[in-house]
Amino acid sequence: MRMIGKLVFWSVVFCLLPMAAMAEDGSGASWGYGLGAGLAVGLAGLGCGIGQGLTAGNTTAGIARNPGAAGTMFTNYILGMVLIESIAIYGLVVGLLLVFALPAS
Repeated sequence: MRMIGKLVFWSVVFCLLPMAAMAEDGSGASWGYGLGAGLAVGLAGLGCGIGQGLTAGNTTAGIARNPGAAGTMFTNYILGMVLIESIAIYGLVVGLLLVFALPAS
């Protein structure tokens, strides 16, 4: 339970940092873009971190049980990691679009 509390705390901190940074410019609507950017990057990173941890753990367990299939498992592992990481990059792109491309009203 203590680890979940730390995870929630740091997720909130890293989601609120972009909001605080964008609130400095004085426009009324920019805090929403900052919050959206923080949530996009934070939740994408959180989900991808969980997915990568599960993938790495299960691949390691599979290779430990059947060392002969390590080559095939490693290829699928690398492909899975690349696809998981692309989701995090999409979250970053959405966050950057919210911060820089959308006009603040």
